[in-house]
Order: sequence, then structure tokens, then C-alpha cells
Amino acid sequence: MKGMTLDAIRIERLSKTFSSGKRGLDDISLTIRQGEMVALIGASGSGKSTLIRHIAGLVTADKEQGGAISVHDRAVQAQGRIAANVRDIRREIGVIFQQFNLVGRMSVLTNVLTGVLGRIPAWRGSVGAFPLIEQQAAMAALTRVGIAETARQRASTLSGGQQQRAAIARALVQGARILLADEPIASLDPASARRVMETLENINRQDGITVVVALHQVEYARRFCARTIAMQAGTVVFDGPSTQLSNERLRQIYGSASEELILPDAGEVRRPSSLVEGLAAAAA
Repeated sequence: MKGMTLDAIRIERLSKTFSSGKRGLDDISLTIRQGEMVALIGASGSGKSTLIRHIAGLVTADKEQGGAISVHDRAVQAQGRIAANVRDIRREIGVIFQQFNLVGRMSVLTNVLTGVLGRIPAWRGSVGAFPLIEQQAAMAALTRVGIAETARQRASTLSGGQQQRAAIARALVQGARILLADEPIASLDPASARRVMETLENINRQDGITVVVALHQVEYARRFCARTIAMQAGTVVFDGPSTQLSNERLRQIYGSASEELILPDAGEVRRPSSLVEGLAAAAA
């Protein structure tokens, strides 16, 4: 589309030092193009979740490094300060957490409808008076992720996989152009995990929505994502086609810690297909 940026996310020299003195991120520079489906992998404490929280504008980076993050050419943060208009930018970013972040006592449909709170009058949201067109959009999103039949159920009655798909539906209703999924399958059984990853893959392929998913299992990255970024101790140690990240390469990077990243029963490795597969191959 004319005038549309090719870069969904741009990160420049981003560092984060925690109050304990530990370096969570160390001089990270990355570009993620619009329409990519990218896996972030790494052992516990590698910096995956920290990076996602920074992209979403939920936390600030170190100001001394002069690091910056932009989304669709709009600054999220720079030099340790969150942009003044970050709330507007966040409407383009759907964040999916490991623990779903649904309100258990509310219906699945109402949970999904909370995705529109940023664009309707506050009083409507406070009393649950959502416009019909938004209710229809929420039902369409639930149909899209395969759980329309649960719309009137309390969210607490859903399985973990269903709750995660409801969270994805909420992001769709929000109108997000980028989905940041932070360990979305970590607490799920293999069958549910595959269904959630297939849902994200479908959204990426059909809608061109950029997906960045933090994973603890490299097999899911190989199966569903054309590109993988591997992190270790807050730094990027691999960035390229997922098919090139073999078990041997993982052992070279992580040593004995690589064993927690390998899950042989996640499915056969296949060459991912996405809107930017050719771009990922060309950049390798």
C-alpha cells in the first residue's frame, strides 16, 4: 500500500539494567518488517520477555545508551523516556501473555470486547454497553479463533488453550497491527500449544499482521516462524531463517542449557510460509 512503512518494529541500541545491577538487555538493535512472524527463543532469563515489554512501551530502557524503539515509524520510547502519545501507539499493539489476563467471572464475549475500550466512550465500557457493531466484531473474532460456542461462558470455565485463543480474539477486536505473544504456550499441553500457534500463523498469513512470539521450545519456532531471533544473557546470538537453527547450532550457542529448548515431539520441521519468507531468506 502506498505510504505504508515496511518496518513494523525498529529497535536501536537498547539496553536495560535492573535495580539489582543485572543487565537484562545489552545493546540490542533489530528491525522486524511488517508481516513477519518471528520467534524469540532463549533459555530462562535470556531477555525475551524483557524485550517484549519494552516494545510494548510497558517499561523504559536505560537512558545512558540512548536506545530507542519505534513502531510503524512512531516512537515508543527513546533515551529512557516513554513517548507522550504512547497510549495511541499501544492501540496498534496487542500483547498476549502466558497467563491469558482474562477476567474469570466475566463471559468470554465480554473479555474479548474489552479490546475496544480504547475507542469507545468510557461510560459504555464501565457499564458493559458495547455497541452492536462491536459485539458482532467480537463474535467474528471468536469464530476466527475457533471458540465461538464459548461466547456466553464464564472465562474461568475455559481450558488454557481456549483462554489463550480468547486473548488472541481480544487483540483482533482491538485492531492490533502487531501481536506480541510472551510465552503464549508455556503452560499448555502439546495439542493446545499447536492450536494456539496455528491460530497465530493463520492471522499472520491471512491478515498480514506482524507476530513476534517468545518461545521456550525451538521446535515450535522452526515449525511456525520463518525467522528466529535467539537471545542469551540479554544479547542476540542468532538472527536468521529458523531452518538454519539446528540442534547442533543450539548446542554451540547455549551449551548444556540448549537441552531445555529442544522438544522433539512438537512436530516435524517444515519450511514456514509467510508474506515475507523471501525477505527472510534474502537477509540470511
